[in-house]
Amino acid sequence: MVQFRNPITQSPNYPITKSIVRLAIAAGLTAYILWKSHPRQVLAAAAGADWRLIAAAVLLVLVDRALMAYRWVMLLCTVAPADRPPLGAVLRIFFVSTFVGTFLPSVGGDAVRAYSIAKLGVRGGDAVTSVFMDRILGIASILLVAFVSLMLAHDLAGNWVIVTSLAVAGGVCLVTLLLVFSRGTARTMATVLARLPAAVQHAGDRMLEAIQRYAAYHGQLANVLACSVAVQAVRIVQAYYLGRSLDLTLPLATYVAFMPLILLVMLLPVTFNGLGTSQAAFVWFFARAGVPAASAFALSILFVALGIVGNLPGGILYAAGRSRATRALN
Repeated sequence: MVQFRNPITQSPNYPITKSIVRLAIAAGLTAYILWKSHPRQVLAAAAGADWRLIAAAVLLVLVDRALMAYRWVMLLCTVAPADRPPLGAVLRIFFVSTFVGTFLPSVGGDAVRAYSIAKLGVRGGDAVTSVFMDRILGIASILLVAFVSLMLAHDLAGNWVIVTSLAVAGGVCLVTLLLVFSRGTARTMATVLARLPAAVQHAGDRMLEAIQRYAAYHGQLANVLACSVAVQAVRIVQAYYLGRSLDLTLPLATYVAFMPLILLVMLLPVTFNGLGTSQAAFVWFFARAGVPAASAFALSILFVALGIVGNLPGGILYAAGRSRATRALN
């Protein structure tokens, strides 16, 4: 079985120095974009926000979180029913990990989720792979919507940074699909793993085996991909309502064009919760539609805040769990 270590307190992927660097990048980038956007103008734009439209966006967060939880439950289809934790426990892990992920890089919440469900008896390879497939299919859904966005915003298709980013993300998704459905690709990967240290080879073989089991679940994978596309559509509408709340008179097609690419930028694990990178992306993309930097910056802050609001139920569950543990010790 793949051995897990606590991804928050023990994992070497999250040393204090890296956290400090990410925090510095987030703070520095946010401060720079805010300065370029003129703080007073940003405050003026935010002060006039229509809270009724913001409330509508908050309600849509409930929809996207429900879809995200459902798709992970579906991806646990490869786990034997006898080894599958109760639905309530799975949902608690999902929501708590999204809350904890608020304070970690984009993949931090994934690590917490895999570690937590492995503690409930799910094999390590299955735990990691379910979260990995959830992430990959989420990226694939963004790519599908992003291709639509490039058709709506032709000038973006000529930007090499955007095209390269989409190509890299698409390559990762393609390799994953080949690992699932192509025995030849799986054999090649097994050959590569055989040349690595024994511990890495053992963990890689376990994960490869778990990935290949999804080949028997076409319907579930299609269902998860459809839910993932629905999540991206809901997020686009969320951004549209937030933009309307700031009195931006842009058509919905503009958000369809820009938001998938912005969401890809926010996935970069260089800051916490997309802070900093989201501000830069919103200002850069929406400037192409004639939106002032101050309004785009205010929109980015509202969008990030909306995600944090969506993570709050996990915070409540986390606090309740700690409270019960404390009472049990006393």
